[in-house]
Amino acid sequence: MKNIEYMKVALKEANKAYIKDEVPVGAVIVRNDEIISKGYNQKEISKNAIKHAELIAIDKACKKMNSWHLDDCILYTTLEPCLMCMGAILECRIKKIYYAISNEKYGSIKYLSDQQLSKMQIEKGICEKESLFLLQNFFQNKRN
Repeated sequence: MKNIEYMKVALKEANKAYIKDEVPVGAVIVRNDEIISKGYNQKEISKNAIKHAELIAIDKACKKMNSWHLDDCILYTTLEPCLMCMGAILECRIKKIYYAISNEKYGSIKYLSDQQLSKMQIEKGICEKESLFLLQNFFQNKRN
């Protein structure tokens, strides 16, 4: 049940991005059943390609923990991380990732080696419908 609660917080972050005309992706990092950081996409606002929800949440978590080691943390994100974000996830040693929906175009889970996968717990599908609705609505509005 906690996983759903944390993903709903990530969805609230994604909604912040949506309102600001950003691709609606949100991320939350949890440690010892406490949210230590949150983030949402801010590429357009910042004019910076690396301002992805996951990277923003990782940056905040590292600052809060005063360490780049986040191995006892869990990442919740509304969309499967891209290669850039997955690189940061691997670097900071996050071992659990929960994401709502797959990212067919830019998702990176398929690129992980068996060795990397054996060191991580990855689960897909929490709040899948809500995340999909937000993304589809965003891109539909862009096309109109």
